[in-house]
Amino acid sequence: MRKYIICFLAFFLTILTPISGLASSEKDLNEKIDSARGKVIEVIKDAQLKEKNNPDLSLETQVVKVKVLSGKFKGEEFVIENNLSGNPSYDIKVKKGDEVLLSIEDSKNDAPKISISDYIRDKYLIILLVIFVALLIIIGGLKGLKSVITLSITAVIIMFFMLPMILKGYNPIWVAIVSATLITLITFFIIGGFNVKSFSAIVGTVGGVVCAGVLAYIVGSLVKLTGLNSEEAGMLMFIPQKISFDFRGLLFSGIIIGTLGAVMDIGMSIASAMYELKVLNPDISPRELIKSGLNIGKDVMGTMSNTLILAYTGSSIPLLLLFMSYDTSLSKILNLDLMATEIVRALVGSIGLIIAIPITAFSTGFILKLESKKLESKEN
Repeated sequence: MRKYIICFLAFFLTILTPISGLASSEKDLNEKIDSARGKVIEVIKDAQLKEKNNPDLSLETQVVKVKVLSGKFKGEEFVIENNLSGNPSYDIKVKKGDEVLLSIEDSKNDAPKISISDYIRDKYLIILLVIFVALLIIIGGLKGLKSVITLSITAVIIMFFMLPMILKGYNPIWVAIVSATLITLITFFIIGGFNVKSFSAIVGTVGGVVCAGVLAYIVGSLVKLTGLNSEEAGMLMFIPQKISFDFRGLLFSGIIIGTLGAVMDIGMSIASAMYELKVLNPDISPRELIKSGLNIGKDVMGTMSNTLILAYTGSSIPLLLLFMSYDTSLSKILNLDLMATEIVRALVGSIGLIIAIPITAFSTGFILKLESKKLESKEN
């Protein structure tokens, strides 16, 4: 159960880091590497050594006693070395009482080789998840509970359908479109029920997301995006499944899924408002209703576009500071694959959101007009 909670949490934080055992054909068959939870009992020694050839470079070694809290060696204590390079991106400097993730190389012939691979973070993330779910239910009531259910279903679709299908070699763009459609259908029918409002919101959302996906594909091909602008994408070349990924397709599928949330929000907002207008004023003409829906969309459009662009900008702040510190020219920045990818991601997502507005407004107006005609025919 705990494993599924951690997977669920990872989805919300947009951190999907599946942990798998790594096996190498060059290793002895009697050896394997496992992960286990551990706790630092004592820091026995903390020494800093200067590199003889480079006095500015210092290496630090900690000698620590750790207790294994899970796995084959649960309950056993070991004294191990924890080597630090001076790079905070890779170093795991520990103190007494820290809970850590241990990498254990178990050999039938020798004592296990144990090293510290990371801090234990999941319990704090689970606490944050519990706070999030509790607030949703306390403040949102029944709708909050429905939100929790739909978020859970979204996580299941991504973790157990979308990612496995891509990992099996299926086209990532089509897999993302199918996943986005499933998420949209399930979410709107649970939140809004089986009615005109939900159906028209689905039409607008799917239309906006598909348009964003098509536009991303066209523009991405024209500007020759590689999809290899991240370290994780490069690492996919060496996974044990030996799949030949379409990295550009992976990029576009990420844009589709990244756009989905904002487009769903604007689709439901417009459909719901138009539905309420029709209920309050049954005599309103389809033309006026559609005009009202477009006006509502215009009001929401600015803030939602800002939401997408600020989200992508926020994740790129270190990169932007790096460019600024070296006075990099705007022309060079715009032509970098990494920056072009982020710009395409932000702008295509915003365009998909904008396109969803008229699609939702016109589809809602058309569907409500048909519903009115049906009611009139029944009355006559």
